[in-house]
Amino acid sequence: MNGASRIVAVLGPTNTGKTHYAIERMLGHRTGVIGLPLRLLAREVYDKIVAIRGPSVVALVTGEERIVPPRTQYWVCTVEAMPEGMGTDFVAIDEIQLCADPERGHVFTDRLLRMRGTHETLFLGADTMRGPIAALVPQAQFARRERMSQLVYTGSKKISRMPPRSAIVGFSVENVYAIAELLRRQKGGAAVVMGALSPRTRNAQVALYQNGEVDYLVATDAIGMGLNLDVNHVAFSSLSKFDGRRMRPLAPNELAQIAGRAGRGMSDGTFGVTGEASPLDEGVAQAIMDSRFTPMKKLNWRNAALRFGSVDALIDSLEASPDTEHLVKARPADDLNALKSLAQVPEVAARASDGPSIRLLWDVCRIPDFRGISHAEHASLLESIFGHLHERGTIPEDFLARQIRRIDRTDGDIDALSKRLAYIRTWTYVAQRNGWVRDESHWRAETRAVEDRVSDALHERLTQRFVDRRTSVLLRRLKQKEALLAEVNDKGEVTVEGEFVGRLEGFRFIPDKSAQGTEAKALKSASLQALGPQFHLRADRFYNAPDTEIDFTDQGGLMWGEYAVGKLVAGAEPLKPMVEVFVDEAAGPEVVQKVQRRLQHFIDRKIAALFEPLLNLSRDEELTGLAKGFAFRMVEALGILPRAGVAQEVKDLDQDARGALRKHGIRFGQFTIFMPLLLKPAPTRLRLVLWALANGLQEFPEAPPPGLVTVPVAKGAPEGYDTMCGYRNAGERSIRIDMLERLADMLRAEDSRGGFEAKADMLSITGMTLEQFADLMQGLGYKAERGERTKIKPAQMTEQPPAATAEAPAETTEAEAQSDVAVATEAPAEATDSAEAEAEATAADPASDEPEVEVFYTFTWGRQANRGPRGDQRQGRGKPGGKPRDGRGKPQGKKGGKPQGAKTFSSRPPKKEKAIDPDNPFAAALMGLKDGN
Repeated sequence: MNGASRIVAVLGPTNTGKTHYAIERMLGHRTGVIGLPLRLLAREVYDKIVAIRGPSVVALVTGEERIVPPRTQYWVCTVEAMPEGMGTDFVAIDEIQLCADPERGHVFTDRLLRMRGTHETLFLGADTMRGPIAALVPQAQFARRERMSQLVYTGSKKISRMPPRSAIVGFSVENVYAIAELLRRQKGGAAVVMGALSPRTRNAQVALYQNGEVDYLVATDAIGMGLNLDVNHVAFSSLSKFDGRRMRPLAPNELAQIAGRAGRGMSDGTFGVTGEASPLDEGVAQAIMDSRFTPMKKLNWRNAALRFGSVDALIDSLEASPDTEHLVKARPADDLNALKSLAQVPEVAARASDGPSIRLLWDVCRIPDFRGISHAEHASLLESIFGHLHERGTIPEDFLARQIRRIDRTDGDIDALSKRLAYIRTWTYVAQRNGWVRDESHWRAETRAVEDRVSDALHERLTQRFVDRRTSVLLRRLKQKEALLAEVNDKGEVTVEGEFVGRLEGFRFIPDKSAQGTEAKALKSASLQALGPQFHLRADRFYNAPDTEIDFTDQGGLMWGEYAVGKLVAGAEPLKPMVEVFVDEAAGPEVVQKVQRRLQHFIDRKIAALFEPLLNLSRDEELTGLAKGFAFRMVEALGILPRAGVAQEVKDLDQDARGALRKHGIRFGQFTIFMPLLLKPAPTRLRLVLWALANGLQEFPEAPPPGLVTVPVAKGAPEGYDTMCGYRNAGERSIRIDMLERLADMLRAEDSRGGFEAKADMLSITGMTLEQFADLMQGLGYKAERGERTKIKPAQMTEQPPAATAEAPAETTEAEAQSDVAVATEAPAEATDSAEAEAEATAADPASDEPEVEVFYTFTWGRQANRGPRGDQRQGRGKPGGKPRDGRGKPQGKKGGKPQGAKTFSSRPPKKEKAIDPDNPFAAALMGLKDGN
C-alpha cells in the first residue's frame, strides 16, 4: 500500500453521478482500473470510455470477455476480474456496499482492503459503508454526494395502470416472464433485462426501451447496479428474493438501490409496488425517500493469503476466520464447495500433489457455475477440465470443438436459448484464461461468435414473445400525436405504419384476432384513427359503384361484393323498406350518410324493377271504388292473395272492375289471385325478404329452389310462407300456384261426385308419382280411394271390339301408360329396379299367363274440411263441405237430379243478368252452363 495514495470514499444514494465522477477522475490519470459489479455495467462503462479515448487504449476484462489492446491505459473490469499488481495510477471500486453481500461480498471486501492506485483510489457506494470504511481504511477521506432529483413513493398500482417509462422488478425468471407477457397484452410489450443475459442481448433489449419502441422494462435487481436507463417509475412486484440459499425480505437499503433507478439527472422519479407485493411500510418508504438506512457493521471476508502446500491446507486457509470485529467470515462460496467436492475424487487428489497442480485445481474451481444445473454436474465438468489441463497442459481442441458445436444452435424457445447461452459462457470463460487453450485468439473468437449468435436469437425470441411491435408502434405514434399512415390492399388487409392490424370488411374494421383485451382496444383505437382517409375513399368508390356490385341476402343483409355493408329494416309500407348501415363510428357521419343513400337507392331501384307490375297497379289513378280497394289489398299482399281470404271482395267486383285489374296482369284463379310475372325467382326472393321484414320475423325463411312445380312442405314455417313463395300447401308437398290453376282447369271436366282417375296430363304438370298425386289431392280436399286391378296390356287392347265400354275406355289406359312414363324419373329406385326385373322375367318367359296388377286411385270430392292450412278453399267448381256438383259443375241432388229445396216467389220483376265477360278464362264454361239450362 502506498501511503502517499489519495483514498476517497464517494458515498451517497443513487443518481448522484458517482460512476460518472469516477470515469472523469480515471481519465485525468495516465493509467487506471475501475471495478464494476456486473458484466453488463462494465460493458456500458467501457463503451463510454471508448467513445472518449478510442478503443486502442481501453481494455475490457470480465470473466467471459477479454479485450486488451497492446497500448492499454485504462482497464474496465468486473470486480472479480480486476488484475492485481498492475500498479496503475488510479483505482475505483463501484457499488462498494456489496461488501455485505452474502455471495460475493468477500471479493469486494478484498478489493477494499488490498486494491490501491498509486495516486488515487475511489470507493463508490452507499452512505451505509461510512463506518466500516473508516474502521478498515483509516486514511480514507469521505465525500458525500446528494441525489440530483427527488424520489417519491406512490403506493400500489395495477400493472394495467402502470405509467409509461416504468421498470417493473421481479426476482425470478418466471416472475419476469409473466409480467412481460402481461405487459405485451395490455401495453404493447416490454423489454427484458436480467443479469444472466449476455451484454449483446441486454443491450438489444435496452435499445427497445431507450428508443421508445416499448414503454416498459421488466428486470431483475440487476438494474439496481448502476445501469443508467431513462426510467420514471420503478415498481416492485415482490419484496423478497432468493439469495442462493433461502427466500429473504429485501432490506430497505436494497430496495432503495433499485428504486433509485427512477428519475435520472434532474428528473424526479417515483417508486411503488404492484402485483402481489404488499404496500411498503410508511417508515420504510420514508427512509428510501430520505436515503436514511441502518449503517453496516460487518463485511463479508475470506482469507486472501492462501496456502497451496496441499489441498487440505488450501481449504483450511480459505476457511480461516477474520481477526477484526468489522469482518465476518463469508459463507462457503461455489468455488470452495467445488474444491471440497473434487478433493474427495481419488484421481483429482492424486493429480493435485504439488503446489502448481493445487493452484491449477483452485483456478479450475473458480470457474463460475453459469449453467446452474446442479452442484454435482458442475463438479463433474470441472473434474474433466482439470484432468485435461493437468495431463496435457491445455484443453484438447477436439474436445472443446465438440462442446461448442453442441451449443452452436439458434433454434428453440427462450428457455432453450437461455440454457445454451449459459453453457457457452462457461467455455467463453475457459477460453479467456491464459494458457488453457492452444490457439487463444481462435477459441476466444469462436466462443464469442457463438455467444453472439445465441444472444441475437434470444433477443429475437424475447421480442417476439414480449413485444407486440404493431401495438407499441401505434401507441407511440398516438402518444406523440403523429399522423398514422394506413394502407388497405385489394384483399382488405389493413397495415398501419407497415404493421398488419386487421381487415377492412366493407366499412367495418375487424382487428387482428390474435390481439385480445386491452391490446385489442388499443389496436382498434389507433387503427380507426389511421383509417379515416381510407373510409372516405372507400365511401366515394361505393357511392359510384353500379348496382351489379351490390346485392341483398335472403336474411335481408346488404352486400357490397363479399362484405356486408348494411341490412334492410321494416319501413312504413312493405314495398318501402329502410336501410341500416354497417359503418364504424370512427368513419364519421359523412361516410355513414353516403353509404346509407347509396344502399337506399339500390333497394328502391331493385323493388321498382322486380315489382313494376305491382307498383304500376298502385299508381293507376283510373282505378276507383272496389277495384281501387282490391288493388290496395294486392299491393299490401305483395302480389299474391289466397282467394278464400278475399272471396267476398272478389264476388263484389263487377266485370268492369275485373277487366281493369286484369289489364295489370292480375289473374283471378280458383285458389289464388296473383300476378304471374311476380312468381319468377327474383321477385319471389325479394318478396320473401320484404314479407319477413313487414312481419317482424327474427329469422327469414328462404325461397324454394327455382323451377320446381312441387316442393316438400316446410315444417315449422310461419303462416303465409307458402303463399309468399308462390306455392300452396297440399298434403306433404306444396304446389306452385300457377300449376295448381292449370290442374284446377283439368279437374273441372271430371265427375267429382261419381269419382275419376288421374289423367296423364295431371301427373305430368305436377311431376308427381301416382301416390304423391293422391296425397296432393287429399290435401286439396278430395278423397282418394286406392284400388288394384289387372293391368290391360297393349295386345289385349287391340283385341277388344271398337265399342269399348265407358268403364274401361282405351284412352284411359293410354293416359295411365303415359302417366307411368311421366313419373318414372321420380319413382323410387327400388320400384324402378323391381319393374325392370319383372319386365326381364316376363321377356324371358313369354308363355307366362300370370296377370299383371296395377294400382289406381279414384278421386271424389270430400265433404270433410280440407287437411291443408285453410279449410274454406274452393276445389273444382265445388266447395269443401258444400253440395257436390256434377261433371259440368251443376249441383247434384241425392240421386244426381235437380237440386232439392223449397221454391221461392217474388212479385218483383226478374233481375237482369250480368253480361258474361269475354276475357274471363271461364267464359266458355259459363256459356255452356247457360245453354244447358
